[in-house]
Amino acid sequence: MRQFPDRPIVSVGAVVVDGDRVLLVKRAHEPLKGAWSLPGGVVELGETLDEALAREVGEETGLEVAIGPVVEVLDRVERAPDGRVEYHFVIIDYLCHPRGGALACATDAADARWVAASDLARFDVTPKATEVIHRAFEVARASA
Repeated sequence: MRQFPDRPIVSVGAVVVDGDRVLLVKRAHEPLKGAWSLPGGVVELGETLDEALAREVGEETGLEVAIGPVVEVLDRVERAPDGRVEYHFVIIDYLCHPRGGALACATDAADARWVAASDLARFDVTPKATEVIHRAFEVARASA
């Protein structure tokens, strides 16, 4: 149960970088329904982090990715008006690069697009996601 969980939920996120652009998805489900964010989702029982990340990116975008290093580990806690924890995700974000497939809005996203780093503000990406994206670009440049 994702809403009002009894413990934090482990999730993965993909910062898919291709040159000077990053892959964004428009969330189809809560939390953040309708917001632009990074592809990713919940790790299912028995999945490795890499398996979960590859599955989630495929489900949301139709792309296959090469998974690189961890960029950030963070938690996202949202509280209901009565103070109860409505959502609590521990998110592990990885630098990724496209390696196959064709970009298409798939089952778990309302839209998917390549966005230039300079255009992130137009997509109203959260400050934390923007920070993670910029850090991923730094990691990508350092490893090139």
